[in-house]
Amino acid sequence: MVGAHWQLAQYWPGALNLGVAPPARMAVELRQPMALKAPPTPPKSLAEAPRARRQLAAAPVPAAAASAVEPPKPLPELPALAELSPPPALPDPSEGEPGPEWPLSTRLRYSLVGHYRGAVHGDAEVEWLRQGRRYQVRLTVAVGPSLAPFITRRMLSEGELTPQGISPRRYDEETRVLVASPRRLQVLIDPLRIQFPNGRMEPTPPGVQDSASQFVQLTWLLLTGREPARAGHAIALPLALPRRLYAWRYDIVGLETLDTPLGPLPAWQLRPVVTDSRGTLQATVWLSPQLQYLPVRIRIVQDDETWVDLLLAEPPLQEAAPENAHPTERGNAP
Repeated sequence: MVGAHWQLAQYWPGALNLGVAPPARMAVELRQPMALKAPPTPPKSLAEAPRARRQLAAAPVPAAAASAVEPPKPLPELPALAELSPPPALPDPSEGEPGPEWPLSTRLRYSLVGHYRGAVHGDAEVEWLRQGRRYQVRLTVAVGPSLAPFITRRMLSEGELTPQGISPRRYDEETRVLVASPRRLQVLIDPLRIQFPNGRMEPTPPGVQDSASQFVQLTWLLLTGREPARAGHAIALPLALPRRLYAWRYDIVGLETLDTPLGPLPAWQLRPVVTDSRGTLQATVWLSPQLQYLPVRIRIVQDDETWVDLLLAEPPLQEAAPENAHPTERGNAP
């Protein structure tokens, strides 16, 4: 059994022994159970407004009232372009707190089932942590018994929050097998270039994400409406994976209802599409509007015979909202 799981670890791409220690976990306490929330709906008054306008437009105007209407006054001349003041500059991303659209720091725990030359079981955990404009995404996948897993893979993304979303600065990955030394790799990202584990450099494309940050970036895009949650819509997302840079795309397949320990949860399925997937693991993700579009299920596939499927196992835990938090942010907790 251990030998088979050793081969599974070998089959997972991206294991180079760089000996680089990952950064320490942010000191954030996660104790508050996250409340399920119904997705927002437009106010009833807004939904009825178009019909009310149509009724007013169709109503005849009395003759007396029509004769009393004065002709409109001419509009004032528009100022020349040179007289217009420039639009306000965007705030410096390095200053102040991020907006209330970012979820509070959250921990999600998953049960794991999968297949590699037979059934495999385990568990997984995702931690989304933020302090000011800094963030960490910590993803841990363990295959085997919880006290002594055969394989453990830890992925860490660290960077900053900007008006354009997540901006990763480094990605660390560590793979441990029960009978072998840990193997580590690192991807470094700055505004101009990406350095891969083999030392190769590539220019940094706008909006690039890494293996761990991609899920929270998708959460933010749907939560803020920058990308619509609509079947058939596609989201372009360049990914700096350990081997190289990929032009990734997520297609929104549709809204499904998943049976979870929290009860039935509606979730949007996002399926990855990439032209050249050689040497990559592809993750289909289900994002629930009732959990701020955080991932309820993640299915990671190498091929038809090698895959793991993660399903939310318990209510997520969050940090307590600060007393002066924006109402949107305080609404995350009961």
